Amino acid sequence: MTPFENPILDAVIQEMPGLISSTGSMREILLANLAMLGEVPSPSFKEENRIRLLLDRFTELGLSKTSIDEVGNGVGVIDGQGGDKNIMLVAHADTIVPETVNHTFTITPEEVIGPGVADNSLGVAVLATLPYIFEKIGYKPNNNIILVAGTRSLGRGNLEGLRFFLSNGKMPVSYGICVEGVRLGRLSHKSIGMLRGDITCRIPEQYDWSRFGSSSAILTLNEVINKINDIRLPKRPKSSVVMGSIEGGNSYNTITTYARLKFEIRSESAELTREIADRIEEITTEVTSGHSETVELDIFARRDPGGIAFSHPLVRSTRKIIKSLGVEPHLAPSTSELVAFIDKGIPAVTLGITDGNRMGEAKESIMIEPVYKGLAQLIATIKAIDGGVCEHN
Repeated sequence: MTPFENPILDAVIQEMPGLISSTGSMREILLANLAMLGEVPSPSFKEENRIRLLLDRFTELGLSKTSIDEVGNGVGVIDGQGGDKNIMLVAHADTIVPETVNHTFTITPEEVIGPGVADNSLGVAVLATLPYIFEKIGYKPNNNIILVAGTRSLGRGNLEGLRFFLSNGKMPVSYGICVEGVRLGRLSHKSIGMLRGDITCRIPEQYDWSRFGSSSAILTLNEVINKINDIRLPKRPKSSVVMGSIEGGNSYNTITTYARLKFEIRSESAELTREIADRIEEITTEVTSGHSETVELDIFARRDPGGIAFSHPLVRSTRKIIKSLGVEPHLAPSTSELVAFIDKGIPAVTLGITDGNRMGEAKESIMIEPVYKGLAQLIATIKAIDGGVCEHN
């Protein structure tokens, strides 16, 4: 047997067609969980209603160990049969969708449509459904499986919920799997350097408005954006500045007194990430010096590059599992939950469950049919870890 062969993993992969069929037969329970959880608004820092529903579902399915911790994480444990390891699955419970948005989902034979359904209501619904699936397929893990719906993950939450659990939980985590709604084939095992922040522009109350058309917070912010675009980024290491959102103004005929840019710096190099941030800070200072407006930079989230190697048994096994589905693994670095595991030195990967469309829009959608492959992939990965396939010597 070569180092790349493992009879346990081979047996798991041989079970994949049966797993796909089994999960497909549980369509109604999964969609019911998805609608129940996803139609409850759950913006960052306000996830409590969704978490309570999830805990109720865990209790209905017979999990004896369920809890909500000090930062609101919802936790359920599937007890192992005597193993000494703890395998953790996490899905962020918060979404970018405001409470004021109508969260009603539309379910068709092919897809589910609704705000936040892919990111990440489906991930939470998968956690809610796994105990049911395990029971129906007769799977009793050797090691404990910890299911966590993490709070305060997105934006200014900065992974606070997951970080708290990993630092304060009473069950030391041996492996982590981050469950994301999309896309099937996604496999992240590394993080990249990242800085996330806001640039805000404000016009002071005492501004001289008699100077017709002379100022606007939007115009000033536009100057900042143009200067950021002029920053020269190297081809290696790969780096980018993502300008994710601009907001400001209330009407057609009112000069804007406030504008904000949400941005993210990404780079394979931690040093270059900091250099770009320093340059952006210089830009905000420079623009402020030439205007009566105030331009402020607020960096509130940071990530350093890291992760496990491409050759790590966890990555190797997961790649093989995904390929057995007829899906080509899409390896891409992550800046989300995976980072918290990396910071703690815990081997972990991020997996996507299905394909989706119109991400971040009111009519965000997921495809139903690929979900069964996504669930089979997840269960197979759990079995591989539980069977000792992913031990790193």
